Amino acid sequence: MTGYASGQGAFEGYSWTWELRSVNGKGLDLRFRLPEVLTGLDGEIRSKVSRVLSRGNVSASLKIQSVSADGAVELDPERLEVVLDAMAAVEARAMERGLSLAPSNAADVLGLRGVFDASREQDDTTKLRNHVLTAFDDVLEEMRAMQSKEGVQLSEVLAQQFDDIEALVEKAASVAEARKPETKAQVEAALARVVENADQLDEARVMQELALIAIKADVTEELDRLRTHVKAARDLIAGGSPAGRKLDFLAQEFNREANTLCSKSQNAALTSIGLELKSLIEQMREQVQNVE
Repeated sequence: MTGYASGQGAFEGYSWTWELRSVNGKGLDLRFRLPEVLTGLDGEIRSKVSRVLSRGNVSASLKIQSVSADGAVELDPERLEVVLDAMAAVEARAMERGLSLAPSNAADVLGLRGVFDASREQDDTTKLRNHVLTAFDDVLEEMRAMQSKEGVQLSEVLAQQFDDIEALVEKAASVAEARKPETKAQVEAALARVVENADQLDEARVMQELALIAIKADVTEELDRLRTHVKAARDLIAGGSPAGRKLDFLAQEFNREANTLCSKSQNAALTSIGLELKSLIEQMREQVQNVE
């Protein structure tokens, strides 16, 4: 499920900016970009996110800047020198190999990590850490609120798709019932051809083959399983998150039954319904990828 949130704050000569993003993912993949001034922050942020999210590719970034007394952002001279030396070395090496690099400008340099990051010594960062973590809680809550709004809309879309699938299943059941006389006539015709072209028949073997033909033509089990899957999917949505992985599995089972329905149909109308079911199930599967 997608989401985005950001937040800013300041404390004792430092200012910070949080950015938190989430996009669809089969599992929970967490990636953080955090400043070195607050070591060990990764584990605390990871724990906070893992408690409220179970699925998605989540990235969080924190920028901390040292602010002077008049409110101006301070450069880190030592870090700037390191960056400029590194850029010069890269350009020199590129020239040796006959490569031409695009010229860098001041904005490019200032955008590099650490040039504006906080780096001045601070004996105790506990208070700063607490303020930053509290600010992250607010950002995480904001992103969850955005995801919740999307979740409400998504549940409505899925509910409609479940209704449409159920309607097609009942339509298929009606067609399957109506085709029974046709299926019976086909079996009787096949039996007549066998009797006509065979001098001796193994009656038990013939009855066994007829039973197999009838079973292969019967789609009752597939339709019953599709009904069961619809009910299970509705229960998962009603139960709230996390439900994405279970719905993903159910979507595969939906598709399996639709495929079997098409292969056993032996009827143009039933095949058409089966193909329509497959298309609708694929649309549902795509939506399920957004569910946490």
